[in-house]
Amino acid sequence: MLKSPASGSSTAPINQAETKAKIEASEKDFSLNAKDKYYALLFLGPSLLILGIFIFYPMFKTLYLSLFLTNTVGKPTVFVGLSNYINLLTSADYLNSLAVTMVYVLAVTALTIALGLLLASLASKKLAGIGIFRTLFSSTMGVSVSVAAIFWLFIFNPSTGFLSLVSTWLHLPMIGWLTDPMWAMVAVIITTVWMNLGFTFLILFGAIQSVPTTLYEAASIEGASSRFQFFHITIPSISPTLFFVSIVTLIAGFKSFGLIDLMTKGGPTNATNMLVYRIYKDAFYSGNFAQASAESLILTVIIALFTLLQFKVLEKRVNY
Repeated sequence: MLKSPASGSSTAPINQAETKAKIEASEKDFSLNAKDKYYALLFLGPSLLILGIFIFYPMFKTLYLSLFLTNTVGKPTVFVGLSNYINLLTSADYLNSLAVTMVYVLAVTALTIALGLLLASLASKKLAGIGIFRTLFSSTMGVSVSVAAIFWLFIFNPSTGFLSLVSTWLHLPMIGWLTDPMWAMVAVIITTVWMNLGFTFLILFGAIQSVPTTLYEAASIEGASSRFQFFHITIPSISPTLFFVSIVTLIAGFKSFGLIDLMTKGGPTNATNMLVYRIYKDAFYSGNFAQASAESLILTVIIALFTLLQFKVLEKRVNY
């Protein structure tokens, strides 16, 4: 009768004291000499220099300028402490820009993720010619901001635009897409979602493709509907990707500038005057660099708070 290895042989117990002594001896033998430190500085130096010039210096300079009054060329003149921040947070005009930005960011984030998830789910199905639709859905990634703005300006044109022609054909009232405050916001949101959709679709499509097909096969055998599989298999499986996309899309929404500048320039009546565009106008149109610096730091804090909130709320629902 054969004996199992476990019953026929015994292993010697691990001597923890001896093992610890060997580890301590190897740690003592390991030491960095001066040449190794120079190599480390040689490799890290260029990166630290670039970060210092383009990240840390502008950041501290912005904080410094926000505590002063500045002249038209950005030179600090009078120290005012937190007065710039207090004036902004008590300004009705600034609070309106803050509210407009919140509406824009939340709408863009929700619509981009929802439509991207819908298109990614549809493109994952095995249908004839689905490759063409996958290419079309991701094609907006190759469109620049200026081209997208010109394209949508033609669509929203009140006299020759596509939407105006459709309204005339259907005998519907004409909509001032870029002249009415409410519809201008809608137009900017539509354009931004269209611009962001390609990236979001591609990321979510890749995540859905990585979900094991055996999960869907087992669910189909059990009689689970497509809707049940989507909400109980697809969504939990791609939750880390959804979490990533939500953070990236929200931060990109706060930083939107190009489409606003090319389509509405913050109008009409400041209806689309987002925080980033307001910073640009205050600094380079009005020459108020101190106020623009304070607005930049407030925006940084807002983005950080929203990102932290996402980590606190959404990360608990992520299945790794």
